[in-house]
Parts: sequence; structure tokens; C-alpha cells
Amino acid sequence: MSQVPNTVATLLLRGEVEDFLYLESEYLDSRRFKEWLDMLDEDIVYFMPIRRNVKFGQHAERENTQQGQGISWFDEGKWTLTKRVEQILTGVHYAEEPLSRVCHMVSNVRLLDIKGTSEAAEEVTVSSRFLVHQNRVERETYTFVGKRTDVLRRHEDTWRIRRREIILDQNVLLAKNLTAFF
Repeated sequence: MSQVPNTVATLLLRGEVEDFLYLESEYLDSRRFKEWLDMLDEDIVYFMPIRRNVKFGQHAERENTQQGQGISWFDEGKWTLTKRVEQILTGVHYAEEPLSRVCHMVSNVRLLDIKGTSEAAEEVTVSSRFLVHQNRVERETYTFVGKRTDVLRRHEDTWRIRRREIILDQNVLLAKNLTAFF
């Protein structure tokens, strides 16, 4: 990856990307899942590895499971994500009836790479941090914290998520299920 220049154009681009990510959070929090699906590229890769506790010095190669190898929390494309949304929207999803109350917070947004120029970026690689709070029924409350690396592709006058890698900062899932989107 190349070094992203610190220019006015780059700051404006980062603001545009941040607004896109905040809008995504709003769609998810307000259960506007169909609009959220429209923010995803047709060939999206949505990946969340399982994390393992490993010996010091082995983190880079062994801490996270690898995409396409072994198991992961998510290794999905647009079709699977669409089917998950359709299932939730039936109203008979065992883990989402009644629907959860969810709040997404996104921070520490950084541009890691820009394809094209800052003024006319075609694709950007973005890192961010997230906190997802989920409340179910009366007393079930879950908090997910972690990091994301997104590749966003320009599509007409907006962005679409082409790739998302979600790193959850826990190796044991404490929630009863994973119905929230990250």
C-alpha cells in the first residue's frame, strides 16, 4: 500500500468516506436492511475470522483464521447476506423476534490506500474501529468491539463496500447468536 498524502483533497475524501460509514450505521440501527444491502457491491467479501489465543510471536500467522481455510464467524457474499436479511424480515427468525435494538458506533476512520487520485478516487481502503451494542428482549445485552478494514469502490456518485474484514476483539463469543451486521 502506498502512503496516503495528507492534503485537503484527502481530508475531503476521508470526510466523504466517514459520512458513508455513518449512513451505513444509521441504516443498520434503524433496521433499513434493504438500503444497507444497496450499499454492498455485488461481489462483496464479508469476512470475520475466529481469533485464537496463541504464543507470543505467533500472532501474525496464527491468531486469526484465514479466509477460505477452516472456519470463521462470517465468510459471506452478497447472496448470503441478502438471505440473512430476508430471513430477519420474515418476522419468524428465532433469534430476532422481537427484533433487537442495535447501536453502531464507528470511529478512528483512516484512509490506508487510494486507487486513483484523492480528487477522483475509484477505490479506497479504510480502517476503522467499531462498537456494536445489541439489546434483546428485556435483559439480553451484548457488546461487540473491534476493528474493520473495508475496501470501498466508487459507484456513480456514492461508494459501495467491496470487501469488509471484521476483527472482533474477543476469541470467545459471549452472545447467544450473531444476528447483528458489522
